[in-house]
Amino acid sequence: MNLPNKLTVSRAIATPLFMAVMLIEAIPFNYTAALIIFVLASLTDYFDGKIARSRGIITNFGKFLDPVADKMLTTAAMLGFMIIMPERAYAIQIAAITFLTLFREYVVFSVRLISATSEKKKVIAANIWGKLKTVSQMFCIILGLAAYSVRDFIPGGGAWFSGMLIAFIVTAWISAVFTVVSGVIYFLESKELIDFSE
Repeated sequence: MNLPNKLTVSRAIATPLFMAVMLIEAIPFNYTAALIIFVLASLTDYFDGKIARSRGIITNFGKFLDPVADKMLTTAAMLGFMIIMPERAYAIQIAAITFLTLFREYVVFSVRLISATSEKKKVIAANIWGKLKTVSQMFCIILGLAAYSVRDFIPGGGAWFSGMLIAFIVTAWISAVFTVVSGVIYFLESKELIDFSE
């Protein structure tokens, strides 16, 4: 296994650790620790692609697993936020965004799987819109985790927590727009690889 794929696998492995740390409040400074783990895992997404392209070692395994690892990490974070959100209205919004995201991911993953097993056997790599979706998701999640990290040091978080939480919700909706747009574009670009007559 080459280095980029090892980085991708490490991101997938880090996901359950991240979610456990995020949700177990008995862990000292758990939100800050979760933020650090998430940032480090997110950086592997940047470096695995950069290294693969610079060394010319892009593989079908990497093209297939990279977006899956991204989805695992970001979905785990959004599910975690649904659990820890203090305001029901916020939790409902995160649930709606998570549903949109999962719906898009299931559709895209199904298209990717069908095209990979079709006669053309083509593995479709993520497009620029998919990358924008992932980057925007990771940014909003980092913002949300930073808001909760404030509570590790300031009881209740004060005004900082409230303001950062609103910013998190706004950026989460922006990422949802990228999610829908990237999904539609992905489907349109790949429909010629699917035989709808079967």
